[in-house]
Amino acid sequence: MTAPRTPKIPYGGDHNPEQWPEPVWDDDHRLFTRARIDTLTVGVFSWSLTQPAPGTYDFTILDRILDRAAAENRQVCLATGTAALPPWLAKRHPDVNRTDFEGRRHRYGQRHNFCPSSPAYREYATAMASRLAERYAGHPALLAWHINNEYGGACYCDLCAEAFREWLQNRYGTLDALNDAWWTTFWSHRYTDWVEIEPPNALTEHWRGPDHTAFQGITLDYFRFTTDALLGCFLAEKEVIRAHDPDTPVTTNFMGMFRPLDYHRWAPHLDFASWDSYPPLDAPPTWPALAHDLMRGLKDGAPFWLMEQTPSTTACRDVNPLRRPGELRLATFQAIAHGADAALYFQMRASRGACEKYHGAVIGHAGRDDTRVFREVAELGRELEALGDATLGARTPARTALLFDWDSWWALEISDGPSRLVKYQEVVHAYYRAAREAGADVDVVPVTVDPTGYDVVLAPVLHMIKGDLRERLEAVAARGGTVLTTFLSGRVDEHDRAFLADAPGPLAPLMGVRVDEWDARPPQVVQPVQLGELTCEARLVFEIVLPRGAEPVGTYGADFYAGTPAVTRHAYGQGEGWYVATDLDQPGVAWVVRRILARHDLLGPYADHPAVETATRVAPDGTRLLFLLNHAPEPARLTAHTTATDLLTGKRVEDGEPLTLDPLGTAVLRIQ
Repeated sequence: MTAPRTPKIPYGGDHNPEQWPEPVWDDDHRLFTRARIDTLTVGVFSWSLTQPAPGTYDFTILDRILDRAAAENRQVCLATGTAALPPWLAKRHPDVNRTDFEGRRHRYGQRHNFCPSSPAYREYATAMASRLAERYAGHPALLAWHINNEYGGACYCDLCAEAFREWLQNRYGTLDALNDAWWTTFWSHRYTDWVEIEPPNALTEHWRGPDHTAFQGITLDYFRFTTDALLGCFLAEKEVIRAHDPDTPVTTNFMGMFRPLDYHRWAPHLDFASWDSYPPLDAPPTWPALAHDLMRGLKDGAPFWLMEQTPSTTACRDVNPLRRPGELRLATFQAIAHGADAALYFQMRASRGACEKYHGAVIGHAGRDDTRVFREVAELGRELEALGDATLGARTPARTALLFDWDSWWALEISDGPSRLVKYQEVVHAYYRAAREAGADVDVVPVTVDPTGYDVVLAPVLHMIKGDLRERLEAVAARGGTVLTTFLSGRVDEHDRAFLADAPGPLAPLMGVRVDEWDARPPQVVQPVQLGELTCEARLVFEIVLPRGAEPVGTYGADFYAGTPAVTRHAYGQGEGWYVATDLDQPGVAWVVRRILARHDLLGPYADHPAVETATRVAPDGTRLLFLLNHAPEPARLTAHTTATDLLTGKRVEDGEPLTLDPLGTAVLRIQ
């Protein structure tokens, strides 16, 4: 099953009419019509209303919400409401409340506050989902099911301890296998009974927080267990929905590059991926782009839904900058350019109380339609209506892949040494950014991917090597492709045990190097690295490389390893393996990545315009769409590289003619 089929991009967002008297609903729908809002997410936090007591269900308000939506010709993404417990459930069944990393059993409060191993939570949550599906499966407004909301958090209670032990028995089979995987002969940790195993937390293996652990294997497995435990909750609700409604697509909203949960383990169980985009507003535009492409890669390149974004400002940060005029439109078209088939907001009307009352909304507290934000939302709604179905179902024909691996992320950042200052997201983003700014379309994919269709595979900080990944990467190079990896790659196996080989372990034959030593330094220590005519800077980790068939491309400029390779290239079959032994600055990363892309003729036509983002989508009928997004506050003056028609303006441009993008402007070019 795939995403819902719609005649245009669904446009709208989180609607919470249960917070308001019904006369306000009239105002809301009047304003929704003016803004071309056609899709509403409802019921996300309604559990305490729909089930005010253990044996009592009351769907009166939800009935009216859905019926009103249908009467207004709007469609609904209906949530199960199970992300926040009703107070009576926490009081009646204390085991639904989580125990935190420090071992404290929490009392009722906040949201995402349930223990995933609690039988009571599972019983009541699935009962609610079942009742909702039975009641609304055939409702004319129903477009999709939205299970829970932004899953996250971990629990360390006795129920989770027992569930963890069962999970380990299923994974390892025997204690001998577990002891070997976790290397428990270290520090006298060898287990002789499953009941001896405790969740890794501040009372057991950790100090100074979740990333400081004495046994990386134990902590790594608890991260995996937590992912599976929460996934089990999702699957339980999906199962009871399917019993009453076999046809309506089901999703849950992810959070992009969210470290606690491995979304690749969830992907097969979603009918379509969806996510909530709240990037730091001072981040480069490639940061949300990377998250969009990661979400698109969850379902083998299928389009996703942008389930939430703010129309103006967030409220959860210490400082919450406002989106400037034009930034909302640009961010929305960026999401569509990268594969979004829906554009939804949080929230439709600003809440009057509690912690999100200052969060941006389409409709503010005064209920006005003459604010700048409302006018921008309405104008964007008009454009999306005019765009129609031109982009729906379109795919991205990328020939460059970037490997993204939660196991490597976890293992790298819980490792004692070489440097806790190396952050997985930042290194991965640097290589993604370089490829995107050079004009390449990029698929962000799991390490299990079949790379046959890619000419370039970027695998920065691929700390963990699992399964037959080495063989698949070697095959890319053997047939003429290029594989890049970096420092701290190829270090550990799936259990976080060091390979009994020189780094980069299984990747060494492809890279043609041997890492002899590595030097970690504080961030103020800068090493110059010479790359052709470019002198760039490197920080944090400096691996000392001995070529074993590779040729030096860049060299260190200081310390006792001055003159030794910092970047190498190795001929392998018909292709190449590139190894970057240090944390290069962005100009250095760009220099390397552009040379790799140029070898495969993958530099984009506007690669010399760093503020202009390009992205390609191919519609189901074969129509090729090129998105041009100007992230600069000044006009971008280009020369058209082909004949095309801008779907947003209807204007035709001929090959070689001047093409100007307004400040923060967008063009969607249908290639002739």
